[in-house]
Amino acid sequence: MNPVVKYTLARLGLFVLVAAVLLVVPLPLDVFLRLLIALLISAVASYFLFKGMRDEVANHLAAAMERRQERKARLQAALAGEEDER
Repeated sequence: MNPVVKYTLARLGLFVLVAAVLLVVPLPLDVFLRLLIALLISAVASYFLFKGMRDEVANHLAAAMERRQERKARLQAALAGEEDER
């Protein structure tokens, strides 16, 4: 599975879990405020819990960027009339 999709689903799942807990617990807070608190808690928790996934996403995106730069360089070389040595 794509690391970006996996990380996004993990973050979303953590938010839903925290929001469900905060919505069930009887607190004198508005629903919107509970959801904002759930968003904050899940963001902080994901920073610590999903470090490995974040590193995977960063490596995946860096590799994709490198592939794009190589393709761009080959295209520019071809447009400039240079021979491809491959």
